[in-house]
Amino acid sequence: MTQNSEYKELLLNRKKEIEKIIKNLENELQSVNGCDIKEDGDFAACSTNSENNYLIYKQQLKELKEIEEALLAIDKGTYGICKMCEEEINPERLKIKPFAKYCIDCREIIEKEK
Repeated sequence: MTQNSEYKELLLNRKKEIEKIIKNLENELQSVNGCDIKEDGDFAACSTNSENNYLIYKQQLKELKEIEEALLAIDKGTYGICKMCEEEINPERLKIKPFAKYCIDCREIIEKEK
């Protein structure tokens, strides 16, 4: 098994997990919208949970997009190359975050700019 196929397997497994999480969150958000809440305390708790779920939902969608981009990069033969410096991303970093777009050094630069 080549290294890229190992990363592809990691990405595909994570993609399945995220798609399941997204589906569950969508169902939960839809069920909350249909609730008839009469008490202020229940409404506040429900609103907080709904807001937290929406934030998680948005983060999961972002990660899913990054995974899909990484899978395309594998197909194109550009996987594991930093989008900023165009150097190879450390394989240890890719094992931890297989959808990483940047090497550690460039990621730190981007974080500081934010």
